[in-house]
Amino acid sequence: MERRALRTASSRRTRAPARAAGAAALALAFGVMADESAPPAAPIPSASPARWFDPATAPFIPIPEVDIAPHSGLTLGVIATVLYNDERGDLNQIFAPDVIHSQYFGWGSRMRAYEYPSDDTQWSVVGGLKQRVEREFDARYVTGLVRDTRYSWSIETIYDRSGTPRFFGLGNDSLKANESTYVDNQERIDASLGRNFTRELQLAYLIRLRNVSVLPGVIAGVPSIETRFPDQTGIGTMHEVDQRLILTYDTRDSPMVPRGGSRYLLYGGFASRRFGSSFADSSFGVDLRHYSPLDADSTLALHAALRHMPSARGAPFWAMSSLGGDRSVLGERDPMRAYGEDRFIDHNLLSAGVELRTRAMNFDAFATHVSLEFAPFADVGKVYSDTDGAPFSRLHHGFGLGIRGVASPFVVGYVDFGYGHEKLSVFSGLDYPF
Repeated sequence: MERRALRTASSRRTRAPARAAGAAALALAFGVMADESAPPAAPIPSASPARWFDPATAPFIPIPEVDIAPHSGLTLGVIATVLYNDERGDLNQIFAPDVIHSQYFGWGSRMRAYEYPSDDTQWSVVGGLKQRVEREFDARYVTGLVRDTRYSWSIETIYDRSGTPRFFGLGNDSLKANESTYVDNQERIDASLGRNFTRELQLAYLIRLRNVSVLPGVIAGVPSIETRFPDQTGIGTMHEVDQRLILTYDTRDSPMVPRGGSRYLLYGGFASRRFGSSFADSSFGVDLRHYSPLDADSTLALHAALRHMPSARGAPFWAMSSLGGDRSVLGERDPMRAYGEDRFIDHNLLSAGVELRTRAMNFDAFATHVSLEFAPFADVGKVYSDTDGAPFSRLHHGFGLGIRGVASPFVVGYVDFGYGHEKLSVFSGLDYPF
């Protein structure tokens, strides 16, 4: 089953904050991943104050937090990360509270708890708030990841209120000069059930209940969405009941840290007023991923996606296809790391990406085996309507470098630097972008 990220801030996961290079480099150097959490630690009781300065004995890992992702303003803070390993030495629990200060929303705090009890099951709870505007809560449980049993299932419940999303208008040629902002308030429940015919082949049903309120923006100096786009569908409050069937053929050697194999995914779905949605639309698409090990330390990762909406005349902008940001979210958005989240929005989407993931260093830190990776990457893609002509024309592109810390078998922390036509973008979080 596909892990979800919130539509208007993917990597809030979601909202996974992006960290600056300095903070991420520090975290990765110690085998610690920045995002909504970080990896490896093994607290050892000691009466000596020196244990606070020794990574092998400190009761928690203090990680500087610097958020400079596109659109989010400057956020500074510190994460106090506590990590636990199982008897095999694999990371299986993360607890990571933080204290932060946001340029836009004042002081705040978050609590994160992640647990990986087995290769097959994961759960997480993330919650937090700031002095002004922003609130978040995300609880998720998934089992059947390796598909050894007949069924796989997951459930996730989300409340997210974010003041940083941007909207530039619809279309592949939307202008940076038309930037607007809004407050995105969402309540959401996702549930999925998959029938596993083999370990490779699965047919899953996904239902999403979502209430979205697009409210006036609060970022000083950026026009609010209703003033720049007063007639845009999606402003105000709307409801969605989205249903999908997803057929997956998956030969990857790991769902979290793949080094070989492929995942081919075909899906189709709809929202209907008969089932409680404020609007009706339909969509189908494909998502293709392939991983080729070039040698013991290098993997070539390829990704391509196509999404088409045959009917979407009454659909809000936040339910359309989106290009931008650092993460692929099935049936919603695809990465373009040279731009911020949701930079280009329209009915249909075509995108592709390639990364060369190379392990530069392997070491043990905080009782966990860690690999440091460098990954030069390139992204191309576009959004378009049915009247835009050839889908391969007017492609946006970007390139950059990813720096990743991998605590196998579950956790990947990354910092990606992307550059395109507008300016340098910096993202960080957990998990590979695809």
